[in-house]
Formats: sequence, structure tokens, C-alpha cells
Amino acid sequence: MASGDKLVLIEAPSNLGLRALRAGHEPGTWRAPEALRQAGLHRALSPVRVESIPRPPYRFEAQPGTRIRNGLEIRSFSECLAAAVSRALERNEFPVVVGGDCSVLLGCLLGARGSGPVGLVHMDGHSDFFHPGNYDTQSRLGSAAGMDLALATGRGEALLATWGGSSLVDDAFVVQIGERDETDRDYAYRDIMQTTIGRIPVREVLQAGIASSLVKALAPVGAERRRLWLHVDLDVLDGAVLPAVDSPGSPGLRYEQLADLLAGFLASKRVLGIDVTIFDPDLDPEGRYARDIVACFARGIGPHLRATRTGT
Repeated sequence: MASGDKLVLIEAPSNLGLRALRAGHEPGTWRAPEALRQAGLHRALSPVRVESIPRPPYRFEAQPGTRIRNGLEIRSFSECLAAAVSRALERNEFPVVVGGDCSVLLGCLLGARGSGPVGLVHMDGHSDFFHPGNYDTQSRLGSAAGMDLALATGRGEALLATWGGSSLVDDAFVVQIGERDETDRDYAYRDIMQTTIGRIPVREVLQAGIASSLVKALAPVGAERRRLWLHVDLDVLDGAVLPAVDSPGSPGLRYEQLADLLAGFLASKRVLGIDVTIFDPDLDPEGRYARDIVACFARGIGPHLRATRTGT
């Protein structure tokens, strides 16, 4: 880990970045922090403290001045979350942010960059690279959970793409891991291939293996030893093992592969913090998948916490 051995859990119960799947229904991702708590996440990671960001209101209608769903609330929520992440880093703590939908990435990066320039490892079954250059903003409201990587790299409405006069992270220090749709004819984010963002699609991870994928992912920050934020959208897992997400699909990772990636990144000593997103407890009424997620994070993060705490 790049920061201290004192892990703090920051609960970010947001569903602002997702569209409603049917009239009047709010996406259930805001329930994830409590569902994972009940499944044993706190016992598994033994945080020194827990901080919870108040749940923001979800709005179904468009808002004046933005074509991003809940855009104004996402800005405000991101600033609150950033303050919590910044406090943790100032205290030499290791923040694990439990979302929520993918839009929580913005607040995490905003808080992390207060300690200096950061890189980003974006683990997600989708590149989340929607922006006005590749879809018609007037035909539908945009959803930040499908554009978080674009927004983080400064693409899209200034409301969520510009923070203190700049983007949250530079393309050259971003790696996207896990995209599963790049072979489809209708792949929505094809213009990401024209950027300097590193890309390791899930088929490449599965073929090359975890160790090779880690080496490739860490290369963009190698020369500078740049610190990293690690974003984990759980739909990077195969839908056969985790269907309780907004957009499940295949191929994807198995739990043990995700845990090994987490462990490998932490072993690099460059990771400032982690956010985990998009688990929807409404799709997991018996709590089965919540327990699987907790076991995965316990395996991926727990050994490194124990090692740093004992000095080994």
C-alpha cells in the first residue's frame, strides 16, 4: 500500500449515476454499504474507523443546466466524498470507499489528488467512456455511471469533468482493465482507442494471466512511481458468478482472479486507496453474493493489512 496501514472504510451510498430500469424505481446500489457490512466486510477488514457520507436524493427528471442525470447532486456528493478521502490520506490512513455506483470515482480522485498527482487503475467490465463526442446528449439524459472514466479524464460537461480548472487524472496515467465488449460491432466507446489510456481487455487478462496483466498495468506509472487510485466496478466479474450488478456480462473474472489482482496492486506499494462499486443488494435478496464479495476482498486486501501491521 502507498499510504498507512490503518484502513478506514468510507461508505458512499449513492445511486445517482444510474438510470432507473423502470418507472418510479430507484437503482438499489445505494444499499450496498449496509449489505456488505451485514455480510461481514467490517469484520474482515477491521477498519480503524468508519465514515458514512449522507445518502443524496435521487431525481428522475432532468435538471436545468445539465444533461447528466442527477448532475448537480453528483457534484455536491463528490465534493463531500473527496473531503472524507482527503482526511483519511492526511491521517496516513488507507481509504476503502464502498459505493454506490461508479460515479463515486470522481469524489475519490478529487480527494486523492490533494496529496499530489495520481494515476488510475480502472477495473470494470466496461470502459465507461461515454461523452458528448460519442453519443447524442439531446436524445437522452446521460448517466454518470457509464461515463465515469470519460469524466475523470476531462471529457464531458464541465460540471463533472473539470475540477479546479483541470481533469482529475491524465490519460497517460490511466489503465482500463476488464472491458468485455470491445469486439462487438456496436462497441460504444471505440474512440478510447485513439487516446493514450492503457487498455487490458478481459480476454487479454484471461489469456495472459494475472502476473503479466499486473506488469502491463503498472508500466504507465513505473518511471514516476506515481501513486494510484484503484477503482473496482464489480461487473468486471463474470455474470455467472455475480449477476447482482447493473450490467452483468461475460466473459469476466472469477472472484479468485479479482482477489489476486487486488493483492498484486497492493504489493506494488503504490495504491493510495480503493473504491468498490455497482453491487445491487436488491438483486441479492438472500445475501449470497454479498458474502462472496466480502470473501474476495478479505483475500485480496487482508493479507497486506496483516503484513504491514506486523512489519513483515
